[in-house]
Amino acid sequence: MLEYFKIILSKVSFDKKLFERELRKAIKSLVEDELNELKKWCYAQFGKVYGPIIDRQFVLTQ
Repeated sequence: MLEYFKIILSKVSFDKKLFERELRKAIKSLVEDELNELKKWCYAQFGKVYGPIIDRQFVLTQ
């Protein structure tokens, strides 16, 4: 599932709202180990553009 969500997030990264919605779905669907890997990947790929969105979504999961 992690690889699936990485593909989806890459494809919707052109749109802020879509990215946030799909990130929310990914966070709800993944287990803790996968979440940690997704978080690192998101910051590496999209941190400069969507850093605040990533922060907000991962803070909501804690």
